Amino acid sequence: MDTLSRTERSERMARIRGRDTKPELAVRRLLHRCGFRYRLHRATLPGKPDLVFPSRQKVIFVHGCFWHRHPGCPLARLPRSRLEFWLPKLKDNRLRDLKNIRRLRKLGWKTHVVWECQLPDLNRLGPRKGHTV
Repeated sequence: MDTLSRTERSERMARIRGRDTKPELAVRRLLHRCGFRYRLHRATLPGKPDLVFPSRQKVIFVHGCFWHRHPGCPLARLPRSRLEFWLPKLKDNRLRDLKNIRRLRKLGWKTHVVWECQLPDLNRLGPRKGHTV
């Protein structure tokens, strides 16, 4: 059973955005600090990748573990209520992601997925003193 009223749940879910999320902004800041430049959400590519590096033919997707069903991740747990709604929705998200990655690779793009749960480790990847890009 949900602990929030229908209105409260609706308001909370409406605040969830598909772009410019905290995980995405963290990855963008890190890459920018490292000297990489990129394009955002290129609509002409399958799945509208979060970051696109046209000259390198590479794309990065920044996925939330819950929404994109990160296999084996504790953040990808299922809700306790309304499973008849959530299971197909989350399964379709995952299948759509895999399909878009296959399509991109077929077009010659290299793909990478950064998962929300990996973000604490990303701080170790940033530029270090004495390193150049």
